[in-house]
Parts: sequence; C-alpha cells; structure tokens
Amino acid sequence: MNDAESLQSPLCRNLRSKKYFFLEALPMSAADMIDLSNHCWCRCTQQVVGPDGDRARPEVCGPGRPCYESHFA
Repeated sequence: MNDAESLQSPLCRNLRSKKYFFLEALPMSAADMIDLSNHCWCRCTQQVVGPDGDRARPEVCGPGRPCYESHFA
C-alpha cells in the first residue's frame, strides 16, 4: 500500500452541497456538508445519485464505496 492509498478523507471529494462552497477547510463530517436544505449532489454526475447509482449523502459517500475518491489523492 502506498501513501496515497493509506490517506483517506472521511468524505468523497466529489460530494457537494451549497454549504461546501463556504467551507474554509476540508469537510470531515456530515455536519460540514449538510445545511437546512439537506441537499447534496455528486460532482461527477451533477445529480443526487453517484456514478454507482446510490444516493449522494455524507453518510454513504466515503471509503468503501466503489466511486469514492479521497481528497488526498
């Protein structure tokens, strides 16, 4: 395993929300992403589902998901 593989952010780098654009640091939890609208989307698909067809949500967009990409990659 190389260094890039061992460094994984808790959320996928393609997960987006309105709140994301106001962050001053990498999002590390669902609270960093979710605002009162409770709306997230995938940057790859521009939809509320990711490339694997599952919902784009902080709870599921993390290591282990087939389409996950670390912020550190």
